[in-house]
Amino acid sequence: MGDLFLGELFLDKPAATPDEVGRALDFCAEQVMRSLPRFAGRCQNHSSVNNFYPACDNVQWTCGFWPGEIWLAYERTGNNAFREAGLALVDSFLSRIEDKIEVDHHDMGFLYSPSCVSAWKLTGSEKARRAALLAADQLMRRFQPIGGFFQAWGQLGAPDNYRYIIDCLLNLPLLFWAANETGEPGEGRYRARAREHIATCLAHSFRADGSTFHTVFMDSQTGGMLRGATCQGYRDDSAWARGQAWAICGAAFLFRHTRDPALVAAFENALAFYLSRLPEDLTPYWDMIFTSGTEEPRDSSSAAITACGLLEMARFAATPEASVSYARLASCMVKSLIDRYAVRDPAVSDGLLLHGTYSKKSPYNTCTPEGVDECTSWGDYFYMEALTRLSADWDSYW
Repeated sequence: MGDLFLGELFLDKPAATPDEVGRALDFCAEQVMRSLPRFAGRCQNHSSVNNFYPACDNVQWTCGFWPGEIWLAYERTGNNAFREAGLALVDSFLSRIEDKIEVDHHDMGFLYSPSCVSAWKLTGSEKARRAALLAADQLMRRFQPIGGFFQAWGQLGAPDNYRYIIDCLLNLPLLFWAANETGEPGEGRYRARAREHIATCLAHSFRADGSTFHTVFMDSQTGGMLRGATCQGYRDDSAWARGQAWAICGAAFLFRHTRDPALVAAFENALAFYLSRLPEDLTPYWDMIFTSGTEEPRDSSSAAITACGLLEMARFAATPEASVSYARLASCMVKSLIDRYAVRDPAVSDGLLLHGTYSKKSPYNTCTPEGVDECTSWGDYFYMEALTRLSADWDSYW
């Protein structure tokens, strides 16, 4: 992949300047401030409706991203209004995990890394630390030793739901944080289970061409792979754009925790496939079976997620040339998002990033269509994280 990536494929694309990044990040913080009264003590829905977010109770798998934006805004501005709003949501997240409200799934990292690990790092909130540690323990309960993976959802052990999904790579940093936070010796239980899941995912989720399966069904008797499939991609043998982005970003985030060279190889191969399927503006369609000349919707969130993965791997690249290339490509992707996809007028949207796709129905998948060509809570969050990474030496929440 090195020759493909380190060549001149993207040298003609403009990168975001520091001023452009700063102005975009300031607008994001202002937009979050405008939204605080509407979502006081509540969360944003997973995706907007006509580009405006309904408020929701803290019950969705996506609810961690709104407080993540609040903490990023606090880091940018130092405004205590953000601190107070973020800490109020910590109370909600602690209640959610203590009372076991909609936590019978694997998305504890998506929920608690941006909402509570962030709050602990930035304020020393003991409630945030407790909530995040309880969330890590909740995730551990979903580990399946036969096959070595964290079951995504459904009744534990049920043969029809004996599977994991590519998204779970972003839930695993919570376990490495918990291992460090508790002083767990050696590999310990958190690290060992996370590494087992990584190994299973690398063995089965990444295809030979660098594309990825959204979900992998496992044999509950033997622990072997039964088949790869999709819930939200176009079809089982295509490459769902957000899943591909989770693979790139997850491999980068987890390399920081493990230094496992297999994750670098997975990152490079997944990135090469992703780059080979991008349209001119570096923002993919919702599934990478589509590349150009189509009316299919884009998924701007995938570009934001991928940019964060590139900026993370730039910190650990094997050569200075690779580091510069990763960072520049991320900046080019962010430049495109700023110019073509970012919200510029609060009258148009209360989100940050337009033209995302949550769940697009196709003739071959089983998903519920919603959040198509809308803002998405994770798209907004990762866009703001990418801007933060480009503007400062940022201490990751992941």
